Amino acid sequence: MEDRQKKPLSLSSNSVRLGVLLALVGGFLDAYTFISRDGVFANAQTGNMVLLAVKAANRDWIGMLLYIPPILAFILGVLISEIFKTPRVRHLVYSYRRSILILECLVLIFVGLLPSSVPNMVVTVSIAFVSSLQISTFNKLDRWAYNSTMTTGNLRTATQAAYLAIKEHNQEAKRQFHEFFFIILSFIFGALAGTFSTTYIGNRAIWFASGILIVALILYHRDRGFIRKQEACLKDHMKLAQG
Repeated sequence: MEDRQKKPLSLSSNSVRLGVLLALVGGFLDAYTFISRDGVFANAQTGNMVLLAVKAANRDWIGMLLYIPPILAFILGVLISEIFKTPRVRHLVYSYRRSILILECLVLIFVGLLPSSVPNMVVTVSIAFVSSLQISTFNKLDRWAYNSTMTTGNLRTATQAAYLAIKEHNQEAKRQFHEFFFIILSFIFGALAGTFSTTYIGNRAIWFASGILIVALILYHRDRGFIRKQEACLKDHMKLAQG
């Protein structure tokens, strides 16, 4: 009974509850940049790749250069996420995933402090950076791959799972559909919240997204599997010391 009471207050990296919070942030950031930064989506780089190719085809070299910084920022975020996963860095920090959440939160707070006169590129590059940090670090929902800042792949997975659940009465697929449905719904709610708050509050509305990350930070703990391994190693060391 006690475990059941504690479980909702504790989030692991692949839990649905954490996925819901991160999807809220993902949807919020997309709406935020679209409303406040002239119809730009900063989370997904597919559009930037296409527009870069269009500008290049039209020999608009200056226009083409505008789409390179967010792509590079996205790549940088992925690289930093991978560096945090290396044994040397993981030894220095208590939890590399928690450190990524802190870094993401700080960047969003910084963006909220920027005046409206700051060029759109600064904001879109910053959000592209934190988006890549988030999706590179938190990419598992239970044991399935998912994306918290883009929803196309999640929609495909949910549809496939729904088909298997209906056609074959597959309980695992039914569970997968429910979890991905919540992620997609959270992304939509995040986009709605981002639209209304940015429209009425302005650039500082992004602090709502950083507030969601703070909640995730407070409730987050390292994966139970990792903790069990650490406890097992500690017990082994104690046995060796006693022996």
